Amino acid sequence: MTDSTDSSREGMTVFVVSDGTGDTGSAAVRAAMVQFGEPWRLRVFRDTRSLSDVRRVLEKAQEANAIVVFSLVDGGIVDALLRDAEARGVVVVDLLGPLIMKVAQRLHVEPRHQPGLLHGFSDDYFKRVEAVEFAVRHDDGANLHTLHEADIVLTGVSRTSKTPLSMYLAQRGYKTGNVPLIPGLEPPKELLELSAWRVFGLTVDPGTLLSVRTARLRTMKAPSSTSYTDPDHVMLELDRARRLFRSRGWRTIDVSGRAVEENASRIVESFGPPNDGRPSPS
Repeated sequence: MTDSTDSSREGMTVFVVSDGTGDTGSAAVRAAMVQFGEPWRLRVFRDTRSLSDVRRVLEKAQEANAIVVFSLVDGGIVDALLRDAEARGVVVVDLLGPLIMKVAQRLHVEPRHQPGLLHGFSDDYFKRVEAVEFAVRHDDGANLHTLHEADIVLTGVSRTSKTPLSMYLAQRGYKTGNVPLIPGLEPPKELLELSAWRVFGLTVDPGTLLSVRTARLRTMKAPSSTSYTDPDHVMLELDRARRLFRSRGWRTIDVSGRAVEENASRIVESFGPPNDGRPSPS
């Protein structure tokens, strides 16, 4: 069993428990959590295939008051998890069980109950792992010296869903970096030097951005009266960002009112397949 943590968020904790890579559960959790403006933290427990593994995870979940989302196919392991979770008062969500049961009923076939079938160790799997690692290393303007290796680079003002989109695209195999536009500072030269077809500018409705930023400050217990949440300043930030996008020829994605997966699909449709090395049509 391996344990990894997404420490970019704080607040409510969600555990993903998987007998494989945990990618399916992680993607489902992110898609659900984007519907809420509350902070949260993700921990992923991969290759969980024994009773002792399950007990250790549930002990940690009880201590952290975490919700546990699991994608396990071994019936004995699932039963043990459910019993232990009930005894500990831990909230659990079975991600695959109900679907597998319905498919089995329709096909009149017993499922194989073999862990790890969903993600074989194919070339595609390793490419997605590499893409996720790249996205983590190049989050929020980090490691600009290797930004040129990205398939896709996202940019925009603060709180325009750059990180969630980067991680979602990475899970689909796109090496994705994201670079914030910071008021009072010029965009980094590493961003400006990229071919325009690699870069997507993210924008959002001013009212939505104000709400998200205000909630963020409230969570951080920071003063509410700052330029970060000043309506005129926010409008100016967004206007400057849009003018930059137009001047550089970057495609613009308005993320207002759409889930991460919807915005990611729009980017994918515009960009084309990952790792093809060719600019997509304008």
